[in-house]
Amino acid sequence: MKRLWIIALSMLLLGVAPSIAHVQMDEPIEAEMEAVTLTIQEGKAHITNAEGKTLEIYNLTGVRVARIRIDSNDKQITLNLTRGCYIMKVDKVVRKVTIL
Repeated sequence: MKRLWIIALSMLLLGVAPSIAHVQMDEPIEAEMEAVTLTIQEGKAHITNAEGKTLEIYNLTGVRVARIRIDSNDKQITLNLTRGCYIMKVDKVVRKVTIL
């Protein structure tokens, strides 16, 4: 239970708490052209559709441990992080990562 509380607090500090939007049916809705994707596999982060944005990595206490500028639409970054749990954020996309 304590772990869930820490994760929820970290997400709140990162500004990723759920929000509620009200849209009337007769209003046009503009969809994002291409959504940012963030996947983690084998110690590497693969980020697409995020050119010009920033990857931020936080530990579970909310301290930012890395900030990396994304310079292309298809970027792969090797993660040099110590063992532990981290929160990774690009634009509005957030992932929890465990480094073993």
